[in-house]
Amino acid sequence: MATLITGGTGFIGAEVARILAERGERPIVLDISDRKTLLRGVEDRVTIVKGDVSNYSHVFNVIKQYGIDVIYHLGSMLSIPSDADPWSAFRVNAQGSFHVLEAARILSTKKVIFSSTLGTYGLDIREGVIDDYSLQRPTLFYGCTKVFVELMGRFYKRKFGLDFRGVRYPAVVGPGVKTPGIVQYYPWAIEHAYRGKPFKIWVTPDTRCAAMYYKDAALSIIQCAEAPLERIKMGVYVLAGMYLSAQELVDNIKKFIPDARLEFEPDMEKVEIIKGLSKPIDERYARDEFGWVSRYPIERTIEDFIKELRENPEKYA
Repeated sequence: MATLITGGTGFIGAEVARILAERGERPIVLDISDRKTLLRGVEDRVTIVKGDVSNYSHVFNVIKQYGIDVIYHLGSMLSIPSDADPWSAFRVNAQGSFHVLEAARILSTKKVIFSSTLGTYGLDIREGVIDDYSLQRPTLFYGCTKVFVELMGRFYKRKFGLDFRGVRYPAVVGPGVKTPGIVQYYPWAIEHAYRGKPFKIWVTPDTRCAAMYYKDAALSIIQCAEAPLERIKMGVYVLAGMYLSAQELVDNIKKFIPDARLEFEPDMEKVEIIKGLSKPIDERYARDEFGWVSRYPIERTIEDFIKELRENPEKYA
């Protein structure tokens, strides 16, 4: 089975590629960057193709050349860059995803597995929890593009029989994250503490936000992809991961790094945005339909995060 990972040299994509390569597959990685940094250790077991999902020919050619059966569509602009440059975000996130779906239809690719986001929900969720039936009314342009792709995917499934499915990630935590994000205080607090540097957390201590370790993120989308089709009813699934206040995050970091210099300096604009997504998440449909269970609660997340930084300094320099 031939597998394509768009955005495959990036944070989650490289981990998906690593897992598949360690199983004996040779995944094809399509990315605008051909860097191998995050693929260190399996770079000779993947095929990297430099290309841009917003260029239809790049997408079509790689699917045709390698006879792709399954696509993990992870390539996109993230939240802060998307809000800063919505024109480019539309081209990459919306049009790029249309290219993936249309090329998959024409070339008879069996599955497209999409990485969506908790950011597809908004500030006006009235329910006590967020689940797969909650109203999606995003406030950030990143979330707008992701809702659009979810709906396109559902259309392609109904109209053309494409097996489209996906997961909605909360904030994804891991070492070496450089892209700015509203909830990047999670990984940056851990990494600054490990490196002995002070860090100011831009939310209030009681601000709650769901987050997921990047290894869990990769495992979840693979597990979703590999579930039998007859079990997939919801199609796209919200995932919870960890659900902590910022103070609980600090307290857990200090279990491992007691002298961590972490302080709070709230940016109330960011706090208000996060507050809209601060409700508990019910991931029952992911559990019921493809057996999802998180493997990385907060203590194991921090422990493995530190281990990665210590053992692979060249990856996260």
